[in-house]
Amino acid sequence: MLTDFIDIFAFHTQRPLLFTQWEFWVFFALVYCLFAILMETGKNAQSHLRLHLRNVFLMFASWFFYYKTSGTFLLLLIFLTLTNWLLALLLERANNQQGLKRLWLCVGVIIDLGVLAFFKYAYFGVDFINQLIGTHLTITEKILLPVGISFYTFQVISYISDVYHQRISPVQNLLDFAFYVSFFPQLVAGPIVRASEFVPQLYKPFHLSKRQFGIAVFWILNGLIKKIILSDFLAIQFIDRVFDNPLLFSGAENLLALFAYSLQVYADFSGYTDIAIGVAMLLGFYLPRNFHSPYKAKNPQEFWRRWHISLSRWLKTYVYIPLGGNRQATLGTYMGIFIIAVIGLKLSGNWWVIGFTILIAGIIALIAWLRPQHRRLLYANLNSFITMLLGGLWHGASWNFLIWGGLNGIGMIINKIWREWNLHFQFIGMVLLTAITTLIRFYFPLPWINVLWIWVLLLMIGTLLQYLYSLLHLPKGNRTKAIHTGWAVIQTFVFITFTRLFFRSGSNLDPATANEVAWQTAQQMMTQIGSPWQTNNLLPQLWQHRIIILLFIIGMIIHWMPDKFKQWYRLLFASLPIWLMIMIIIAVVLLLHRFMITDIQPFIYFQF
Repeated sequence: MLTDFIDIFAFHTQRPLLFTQWEFWVFFALVYCLFAILMETGKNAQSHLRLHLRNVFLMFASWFFYYKTSGTFLLLLIFLTLTNWLLALLLERANNQQGLKRLWLCVGVIIDLGVLAFFKYAYFGVDFINQLIGTHLTITEKILLPVGISFYTFQVISYISDVYHQRISPVQNLLDFAFYVSFFPQLVAGPIVRASEFVPQLYKPFHLSKRQFGIAVFWILNGLIKKIILSDFLAIQFIDRVFDNPLLFSGAENLLALFAYSLQVYADFSGYTDIAIGVAMLLGFYLPRNFHSPYKAKNPQEFWRRWHISLSRWLKTYVYIPLGGNRQATLGTYMGIFIIAVIGLKLSGNWWVIGFTILIAGIIALIAWLRPQHRRLLYANLNSFITMLLGGLWHGASWNFLIWGGLNGIGMIINKIWREWNLHFQFIGMVLLTAITTLIRFYFPLPWINVLWIWVLLLMIGTLLQYLYSLLHLPKGNRTKAIHTGWAVIQTFVFITFTRLFFRSGSNLDPATANEVAWQTAQQMMTQIGSPWQTNNLLPQLWQHRIIILLFIIGMIIHWMPDKFKQWYRLLFASLPIWLMIMIIIAVVLLLHRFMITDIQPFIYFQF
């Protein structure tokens, strides 16, 4: 019994504490019971003392949670907490000494990014040094990535940056700040919470109405259903098998796996966020929304306003705007170009990458000088593209993530330009693009060109119908608007899905082999999808995967439901009597047990 008791407090690499494990819910039940006792017995205590005790208790609970998830990397979390707390106080004391303030900010950013870079990019850095100066340095031991390091590092960077710009005052109490950094529901996979949103909640009395309780429980159940049924089941039963051996599956199966992965990664990540929001709400804290039905987006730019909202907002505030935003190109813009060029050199091993990057930068500078009226639009697109590339590299220093970020950046730029054109120019542009891709396909019938050609044809059909409708001056009612919106949503979903080919191909790989394996996987999948299909076997194949297809359709239908309808059944659940709510919880738990995979699957974004 003593061994079993000690084992409770031990860290096991094969059994980290996850939201989908019963051990987590035992942990949370114990924390919540102690939390309730603390809130009840502290009623007669002074309010500030009671809140302080609550915060300290939840801080230690969060530290224990992170220890059970990442072991001794808890010390790293404590180090970054203490460092950034002290630097924020030094920033405040510097007052109007701008040079000293800049110094402390730079020290903080260098420490934070240095820690992140060591764990995420050490292999890349060593390989680059070896390639550059001909050395043979090696990393003797495998570097393990601390769970959630990107999220809490970005969180503390945003904190000291906001203190520097005087958007917030620094947190004076170290324990309160430690609680803000380590709050366990969102610690390991976000959302990235800004201090201005969370710190004021530390000093508000605990309050949880029956409706708030019901909504919190709904978010938890919603997240578990997404994770276990729409993510883990799809991945284990189909998606992982196809991505591991694309050549063993047909073009239709590869295409189905690619689209199913779009649902999987959304269900996995938003499922975690839903559970985090629900658990935090039960403790009296409110986390920001991190997803807003992203597959309802009508263009790539809108998609990134709906997907991983906290990261998109972080990149906009702390990368895009400092680069110059939509106003100008700054030193940071050209530094960003240089960094990406150097990374491209390392990944490709070809000095032509540097030359090509310098050439593109020179052309952009020349256009900006010759056409000052288009300068702001050019700078906005350039800064946006660099931000997306850096966002891709945040996931990992490999070609697949760089391509993924670049494709998203290009998609956003093309969409901005497209919306500036009138319908006549759009039609002429699509005619020329269709002719060019048809000609290229005739001379170079490669699989990926076949896929591109089919997609361009579909875009051409949609543009042609819209153009004819406009020429005939047909009435534009709600039905026409709905068709146009639906077409835009589908095209955006298709585009985002195909960019994910490069994202998924490099995930869960050893950094030493990520580039080669990711590129090979992407190539093989495109070969299967873009080669002629055997139509006589198509229906039997689809029938074989009928459960996967059915889950995909159900998941997308729920996703595309109107927001008002979702809000209605969420509030309906929250208003149910407690006994009926318990019955539904039991039914959902039994359903989840039916879909539960033997091996617990970690959340996808734990690796980032």
